[in-house]
Amino acid sequence: MNANPDDLLVLLEVSRSGKFTTAAQALGLNHTTVSRRISALEKALGGRVLARAAGGWELTELGTEAVRVAERVEEAVSALGPAGTAPDPVAGVVRMTATDGFSAYIAAPAVARLRRAHPGLAVEVVTMTRRALQQRSGLDIEVVVGEPQVHRAEAVRLGEYMLGMYASRAYLAENGTPASVAELTEHPLVYFVDSMLQVDDLDAPRRLVPAMRDGLTSTNVFVHVEATRAGAGIGFLPCFMGDLHADLVRLLPGDFAELLPYWMVLRPDSMRRPAVAAVVQALREQTAAHREFLLGRGRA
Repeated sequence: MNANPDDLLVLLEVSRSGKFTTAAQALGLNHTTVSRRISALEKALGGRVLARAAGGWELTELGTEAVRVAERVEEAVSALGPAGTAPDPVAGVVRMTATDGFSAYIAAPAVARLRRAHPGLAVEVVTMTRRALQQRSGLDIEVVVGEPQVHRAEAVRLGEYMLGMYASRAYLAENGTPASVAELTEHPLVYFVDSMLQVDDLDAPRRLVPAMRDGLTSTNVFVHVEATRAGAGIGFLPCFMGDLHADLVRLLPGDFAELLPYWMVLRPDSMRRPAVAAVVQALREQTAAHREFLLGRGRA
């Protein structure tokens, strides 16, 4: 029994989102229809094409082979565009996760520039600071801090960024400017919530100044910046964010200059999509072009 091309295209959409509901919305179908199409495809192919994973669905080995065929079907259908026009292959939805700072200062402008050339492209960015996932259903790109240990994925080093200690001018006027590491321990720290920090590379303050007590902690780096500006304590901030604010002063740069790498994790099947490849290239170019900015040596 041969597979129905329409069913293959449904599987292709499910593989991109990892969810029946999201695929149904993209295809203009309902959840039940998507489920029925997948069942029909599995019956035609004689095996499972999807397996449940954390947060969604992952392709089986048979499903991966079917998606390769589905991509060729999609390309063939796309070629039947309006007469005299060639369809833009950089189109559709690309889904990625990245840290807050990277998303705002690198990913957002990179995607904005790319979309000016490819208006059919849409990029979903979920901000979070965590280790790379072992099961990345529905994700095309992950940007993480520190070298990831992943399976069935490609890891690419993007670049580096610097972190340092910062305080507001008003805070220092009221509480004094620490001239040594020992004096720094007398001040409260503004940083990540220790019990919720998933990235070992970001433990520098607790490693370098273990006696420094927590003042205000948050899972969001923008909260760190604004809390430091408001005088909640001394913040351990990405220099590319701290240096944007004239009311912040960097403290003891000789003692606190933590250099951390950004890594990009890619699903092998995602990289076959021109849209994903284009976003990856845009992120690499944006990171390289703003190297000095990320190292705290200049403005964006």
